[in-house]
Amino acid sequence: MFKAGWGRVSPSGCFFWFIVKFGYSWDFIDISLWRVPGMAVERKCRAGVLLLIGIMWIGFWGEGSWAGVETNAPGTVFVVPYFPIPDRMELCGEPVPMDSADVRERFDREFTSIVYGHSKVYMWLKRMERYFPMIEKQLAAAGLPADLKYVAVAESDLMINSVSSAGAAGPWQFISETAARYGINQTAAIDERYDFEAAGSGAFKYLKHLHDDFQNWALSIAAYNCGEQRVHDEMRKQKSRSYYTLKLPNETERYIFRILAIKEVLSNPAKYGYHLPKGAGYQPVAVDKVRVRLTGPVPLIAAAEAAGISYREFRVLNPVFVSDVLPAGAITVSVPEGKGKQFEKKIGSIQSEAKLSTVFHKVVKGETLDAIALKYKAPLKSICEWNGIKDRKIRLGQVLKIYR
Repeated sequence: MFKAGWGRVSPSGCFFWFIVKFGYSWDFIDISLWRVPGMAVERKCRAGVLLLIGIMWIGFWGEGSWAGVETNAPGTVFVVPYFPIPDRMELCGEPVPMDSADVRERFDREFTSIVYGHSKVYMWLKRMERYFPMIEKQLAAAGLPADLKYVAVAESDLMINSVSSAGAAGPWQFISETAARYGINQTAAIDERYDFEAAGSGAFKYLKHLHDDFQNWALSIAAYNCGEQRVHDEMRKQKSRSYYTLKLPNETERYIFRILAIKEVLSNPAKYGYHLPKGAGYQPVAVDKVRVRLTGPVPLIAAAEAAGISYREFRVLNPVFVSDVLPAGAITVSVPEGKGKQFEKKIGSIQSEAKLSTVFHKVVKGETLDAIALKYKAPLKSICEWNGIKDRKIRLGQVLKIYR
């Protein structure tokens, strides 16, 4: 009846075992008993339970069971492929000391995390088709190594609107002060940290400056992450000039190895099981860049209408405009390819029709920004942007410019 342990059991044998166990016969379990008026409720319940147990055992353990497989048959096991780390690595033409057990282990941590991060790697492969050609062209023009393009992947996953908890923004993750040092324009209405090309230009100036200082790319890229002063201080304290032997902040200690792992996987996707079909990647967006001079602010929705596109599409094409208006002065606007002349022609007339009237408000005692915004029915954020206000602080007698 039973095989060793809980092997296969015949249906009849299983059911018979339960009958013997509970001291009942086959005749007792008769559906007709359920219709006997005088039958005790307890006997009905016990009969029903035994019947249910019998059906379940027959279904799960009997011939032609619901599972349809032998209960002791081994299941199919999916074997996760193992990818060994490479024996040799270079970063910007400089050899990585892969003969060091510590270096190999630190690289292995980042490599293993990345090589098995399938969704992440596929998104990188798709985005790099859009952005790498532009980055490589900029790097070549600046005389810098092509490997630096992987810094943008490590920093932002090649996402333009990335913002860190520390306030670093854009694909190259500049904090405001560093961006200003390297010519990246930031005003209440414009933030070029979100412009891939402009931010890239600033990033390459910074990296070149760092390399002139450290004369080593691993140290230079580490300084890009945690600041050149911190790297200099640790080099002096630890008496070491090698990134791979320095004790640095945890994020920076992993940073170079993460870039190396990104480089290895994105340079050899097929080697690690990745195949992006032709046409599946994101292609560069073809645009006309129009230089216009505005005499006053123009609402973004009006600018979008001039380009014949939606407000959302306008914002996607122009992430540098961080307020709800195009600022006065000379600016460059991106519109879909073929719509440049249309935009240039219409923006003038739309500017005059949608021209915002300017109101000047003098702050009186006890007045708050919330009250002023409510009075003029203007967004509080916009009032701060128009007047360069930070931390929502205003002073008595201050004159605020408000567009309506």
